[in-house]
Amino acid sequence: MNLRFGLQAKFLAMMVVALLVVLALIALLLNRQERMQREVLGVSRQAMTEMVTDNLRRHNEGMVGQLAESLANPLYYFDLDQIGVLSRATLRNPGISYVIVYDNDGNVLHDGSEEIPSYGKRMDDAMAYEVIAARKLHTQWGESVMDVSAPIMIGAERLGGVRVGYDLKTMRQFQEQALSDLRGRLDALGQRHMIWIGLLGVGLLALGALMVYLIQRFLVQPIRQLAEASMEIEAGHFDTNTPPSKRHDEVGDLMRAFGRMSQSLSRHDRDIRRMAYTDALTGLANRLAFRESLDQRLLQLRGAGRQLALLFADIDDFKRVNDTLGHDAGDDVLLQFANRIQETVTRLGGEDALLARFGGDEFVILVQDDEGHEQGVRARASHLADVLVAELGQPIVVHDRQVFLGTSIGVTLFPEDASGATALMKNGDIAMYQAKVAGKNCYRFYSRAMDQAVERRVHLEHELRGAWDRGELSLVYQPVYRLGDGAMVGAEALLRWRHPEQGLVAPSVFIDVAEQSGLIETLGPQVLRAACQDAVRWQHVRPAASEPLFVSVNVSPRQLRSGDLPNVVAACLHDTGLAAHNLHLELTETAVIGDEIHASNLLARLRSTGVKVWLDDFGTGFSGLSHLRRVPVDGVKIDRSFIADVLRDPDDLALTTAIIAMAHSLGITVVAEGVEKEGQYAVLRERGCDLAQGYWLGHPVGADEFMTLLG
Repeated sequence: MNLRFGLQAKFLAMMVVALLVVLALIALLLNRQERMQREVLGVSRQAMTEMVTDNLRRHNEGMVGQLAESLANPLYYFDLDQIGVLSRATLRNPGISYVIVYDNDGNVLHDGSEEIPSYGKRMDDAMAYEVIAARKLHTQWGESVMDVSAPIMIGAERLGGVRVGYDLKTMRQFQEQALSDLRGRLDALGQRHMIWIGLLGVGLLALGALMVYLIQRFLVQPIRQLAEASMEIEAGHFDTNTPPSKRHDEVGDLMRAFGRMSQSLSRHDRDIRRMAYTDALTGLANRLAFRESLDQRLLQLRGAGRQLALLFADIDDFKRVNDTLGHDAGDDVLLQFANRIQETVTRLGGEDALLARFGGDEFVILVQDDEGHEQGVRARASHLADVLVAELGQPIVVHDRQVFLGTSIGVTLFPEDASGATALMKNGDIAMYQAKVAGKNCYRFYSRAMDQAVERRVHLEHELRGAWDRGELSLVYQPVYRLGDGAMVGAEALLRWRHPEQGLVAPSVFIDVAEQSGLIETLGPQVLRAACQDAVRWQHVRPAASEPLFVSVNVSPRQLRSGDLPNVVAACLHDTGLAAHNLHLELTETAVIGDEIHASNLLARLRSTGVKVWLDDFGTGFSGLSHLRRVPVDGVKIDRSFIADVLRDPDDLALTTAIIAMAHSLGITVVAEGVEKEGQYAVLRERGCDLAQGYWLGHPVGADEFMTLLG
């Protein structure tokens, strides 16, 4: 049996020998012991406090900094839903007391809750003044909380900030418990020591010097070594090697445990760094890693006369995949996109190319010119973007279904467009947005004019919010006539915006802004309800024997994708009292093409209630007449571009005739829009077209003026 000669036995043996020799040194030894305990506690308390406090501060500042970067785009577009998602995700982390997102004036925009009871209220707590005034990462310490705040920036513009409160109670309880345990162990050792000294103290005089040496050798020196190692760890050197020990006592156990703790911290630090710099889903570099690489590249290239290009790639209509197929399918799509992009970048981007996922469905690529290579960075970026658009436009198979998405790419150049990383990333995002505005599935190079266009669009979006409540938006109605007898049978509701300063804003402009920003999901139900209310008024002024007029309302692709359209329509019909067959919903053909199964199911639910569904701008989509067999509709509206040339272009006349014949064979009503000449009206009636609208028949008029047409 291997007996363990522990620390207590060593002290006992030393005191038995010392008691016979140096009794006179008892008082000195006791004093030395007390000082040693105070030194150990002091060093331990200081090391523990500094290590825990500094690590906690750096960890929390890093987390808040990343959160501020993640909130930049949502706050820029005032996307409270996305701000709430990020705030709640942070609030769920252990030890976090609160998360507050605020604007530049210190007004609360989100607090991570569902109801946001503090929305719009100014922060007035004791730390709020410094938080609002801070223009960079700022940390404050309270009695029980560490408050870390960071500004939310878009380029050099400060949009607001985010502050996170971390509860210090747990840290302090842990620290005090650890110190209490250490004090208890030292007190226990001291008490036992004093007992043996009291019994054998007479002999300690002769061996006092030996006792000092032994204590220094077996206790103070190891603790000092551990304190030095802890300071290295506190400085961030987690892989510090602690002194090896072959001792089989408590100090030896402590030194070995400290060594294992150092190795564990080093391993966790490597894991955390890998997680911090790697996208968990795709394994690509993330936003933080890309930004650091970009900053480093710019330092190397600045003044060297070399160029680089940033390509921002965003998947078109990716939200539709999550909404219709689920988030698992969305993750599968992201992985397939990431693999395609990586293969293309590896093949065409050059040795120094870097690919990263910025989060969501956005990827960013860095390419630079090679020394001695004839191809410039603009040509390389253009070729790479061309190939990426083609590759990513190919169908993706997800859950045994083919999905067509495509990508929009924005390209910006250094130093031509900007010399700093922040400005380059902003320019790339602007160029990518312009690619989406240009029709998606394409790429655009950044130009200075884009900044002005984005500013105008953001200003227009801001003005559009609340325009309905301010009475700036209104409905006009264009009559629809039956060609057989010339009777008015209904009207199309059209939205108009009379801006107090700009006058009438073109529908093509503000409807696109509403669609891109998501405001259409608020405006759409408001327009639908107002149109139904006006249609009910029409029935009251018409003679009782007259045929009830229908009202047709345009529905945006975004409303169709949300899946809540049948419920919205049912609520409007119930609240206004309009009969379902007097409501016609118009959808563009391209809105239905994206996901025929989802659209068909949705339209079938609408038609089952009696609501009529028309396909607007028919003939301009990609599928043509074959679409009518798969999508349940009651009518089609021939696009005005065909009607305009029906009198002089035989091809348009033949196509219009074919559309009418094909639709009638399927039992579908045909409506011609854009009838501006009597000859067009006559040709359409001759070809059997059912209904028509246009300036020759009647201009769009306000609700009151339309009522006079019915009298």
